[in-house]
Order: sequence, then C-alpha cells, then structure tokens
Amino acid sequence: MHMTQSTGIDLNLLLALDVLLEEQSVQGAARRLHLSEPAMSRTLGRIRRALGDPVLVRAGRRMVPTPRALAVRAEVSAVVERARALFAPAADTDLRTVSRTFTVLCHDAVPAAHGAVLFARAAEEAPGIRLRFLSESHVDAPFLREGTADLEVGVVDSTAPEVHVEILHEDRMLGVARAGHPLLEGELTAERFAAADHLIVSRRGRLHGPVDAALAELGLRRRVTGTVGTLPASLFVIRETDLVGLVHSWGLPLADTLGLVPFEIPLPLPPLRLGLAWHPRHEADPAHAWLRATVRDLVRDWSAARPGPR
Repeated sequence: MHMTQSTGIDLNLLLALDVLLEEQSVQGAARRLHLSEPAMSRTLGRIRRALGDPVLVRAGRRMVPTPRALAVRAEVSAVVERARALFAPAADTDLRTVSRTFTVLCHDAVPAAHGAVLFARAAEEAPGIRLRFLSESHVDAPFLREGTADLEVGVVDSTAPEVHVEILHEDRMLGVARAGHPLLEGELTAERFAAADHLIVSRRGRLHGPVDAALAELGLRRRVTGTVGTLPASLFVIRETDLVGLVHSWGLPLADTLGLVPFEIPLPLPPLRLGLAWHPRHEADPAHAWLRATVRDLVRDWSAARPGPR
C-alpha cells in the first residue's frame, strides 16, 4: 500500500502505525515491513509528530502503547483493512501469501485442548497467519470494538449492538472428579452432590454460580472451598484431592488426559451457548473469514466426536 494525501500527510504512516501497535516493537515492525530498524525508528518519529503523541513508550525491556494509541488502534486497523480490500485484486485471496496476526479472546480450555489443531491448520493453509490467544479477563471491556481481540470464541456475552455473534453449539456443564472418588459410587443425588467439597473456576473469583442457584431451588447449599482462575489449574487440583469441579465439553480432552472422570450433575442447569463474535470491520476480510471457518470446522468436528460422561 503506497498512499499520499494532497495535504502532505503520508498515509503509509497508517500502515506502519497499525503494525507498530500490533508488534509493540520497533524491531518486530521493521521485520514485518521489511525495513531496517533505523528506518522504522524514523517512521515512528514521524508518526509521533503527526499524532502529537509518543504512541509507544518504554516500560522496562518492552514498549507499551499510550492511551491515545489504544484509543485509535481499532480505527487505524479498520482503515488499513478497508484500504487493503479496496486495492486488492478481484480474484480470490491466496491465503498462503497473507501475513497477519489474529488475537483470539477465549476460555483457556480452547487453546489448551484444541490449539494444536488450529496451529496445524494455519501451518498448512495459511502459514503467514499467526494466532495469539488472549485469556478472558476478570474485567469486562469492549475488546472487539477496541481491536484488542479480532475474534471471541466461547460463551459469548458481548452486548455491543454492532458486534456479530454466531452461536455454533449448545453445551452443558458436567461434574468432574478424580478416579475412585466416593461420589462416583452409587446413585448420585442432588443431596450427595451438594455435600461434596467443591472447587470453582472463576476469572473474577466468585464463590457462587448457576449450580448454587439450582441447589437453592431444592433448599440445598454446597460447600465451596475456593476458586481458581483457569480450568487447567482446577483440573490439576482435582486430580490430587477429593474436591469436585465443573467442566464443559471444551475441557473434556484435558480431563481425560489427567485421568479424571466426568459425570452428569443431578440438577437442571441452563445450557451454555458456545459461539463466535467479531467486529463488523472484519466481515469482508478473507483472512478473518478463514479464521472463522476454521473455528466452525473445529467445533463441528469436536461436537460430533466429543466424549460424554462415563
């Protein structure tokens, strides 16, 4: 892309700014744009003068974007993508020639259990595409709107009206315990389930959830011993203790690897609607369309072959 404006502003600075904000490194941006580091540093200086802002500042050994840079990041990315689409040839895009980095916001079970398949597909079909998985935050923020993430995968709870949401599958929560756990012997009732010691996975550290609401309907209350922030962490704890946890079917491969036993929970729990979400600025982007299609295929194959409770 080589663009200038009659006012004297070099619109190629937008492309450089987009790459700089993605890499957060002069060296990385120089490599992506096939420039020398001195040339990239000079470009960053021009961007700083044009915006009247430092854009990237040193924080220890790395560089971080300023609030002004974060505020314009999504719009810069959108403008660059629209320009690429405008000047792209009418023929189908050859994904093997595309060089992009996509950030996927998702539950940690997604890359842990299925990341290998996604990376293998990318290596075979689009080797220039890099996948960066971003764990769900304890803070709700408009990650898709701001451009912090390009795709959200999992239980999508975005309320932004412009965000596209596509539901792919309805899942359900299962219980999980170590092999030989006393709870797995005999009939499992709501009373026995409630009487066990429970471990909760919560990115916000919450000590209650839908299970507690369902138990309350029956006049029951479970014993929650604590919370951890990620599913894999909970499964490692459960493997070494008599604690009982929860797992959705995204995480069943992890539970199986650790020798844990999933089981049906004797409660009427609400379904989990798993899907994708993305900002409309990516709608016509061939590379992003490939990413969405690849995740759809993964969900389809997984839902057709997923194991159930033993």
